[in-house]
Amino acid sequence: MRIEGMGRVVAALVVVAVVGGCTVQAADDDGKGRSPVRIDLPDDSASPAPREKSPGTGSPRPSDGAPAEVLWSPGDTGRDIRELQARLRQVAWIFEGPTGTYDDATVAAVKGFQGKRGLPQTGETDAVTWQRLRRMTHEPGKWELYLMGGQPADAPDARCMTGRVLCISKSSRTLRWMVDGRTLKTLPVRFGSDYTPTREGVFHVYWKSRDHYSTLYDSPMPYAMFFSGGQAVHYSTDFAARGYGGASHGCVNVRDEAAIAELFDEVRDGDKVVVHW
Repeated sequence: MRIEGMGRVVAALVVVAVVGGCTVQAADDDGKGRSPVRIDLPDDSASPAPREKSPGTGSPRPSDGAPAEVLWSPGDTGRDIRELQARLRQVAWIFEGPTGTYDDATVAAVKGFQGKRGLPQTGETDAVTWQRLRRMTHEPGKWELYLMGGQPADAPDARCMTGRVLCISKSSRTLRWMVDGRTLKTLPVRFGSDYTPTREGVFHVYWKSRDHYSTLYDSPMPYAMFFSGGQAVHYSTDFAARGYGGASHGCVNVRDEAAIAELFDEVRDGDKVVVHW
């Protein structure tokens, strides 16, 4: 009787030990515009504790062996595709974007991710692939989703509502080209670092230089529109290649060369420049 009683105690302790386990969730980025910090990712071979399914996660693979529900496939666009691409970046299966378009690079990344984990290499994101990727990654923050631009612009500053204005928002990292309160063009932009900040305030374009070259930084500054000392709006090959992984020396960088070439032809000397938060 005494041994049987001890057996029940041991069994109870085992149940308590199993139920008392815990999991750790990776912290999100702070949304301040810094590039996401690379961390050592956990091995996804072990089955993690079940987590509550959020909208858009899809259904798991049916028990009868039928294919899992396909959530996204080539040609799809939107915020969900940005999140997929941002999570694939976190595990080093994609190195560009997010673009918000399920393109060839996304197909290749999904196939690679699936093959590494013994899943059917369809290149489409089904529910099983998505759940496995979510377990290995953290919820991407705003700047991970819009690492290469494309983020929605803030509402225009009140000082931008009259005349011809380059209305530049540091909070949304966008440039609006506005005439009499109407937005004619919106571009993603990049600013200076903490050590070489882009000045804020109301300025005017005082010099345009189509093929400008900086002797100070030994660097090309095409389509430069100077508005405050040596600070200008200009095209940046570094921004085009690295996105927000870098910073300017105080200028407002544009990554779309065709768009800034067109903007350069539209902007006149004397047009207003407003740099604001």
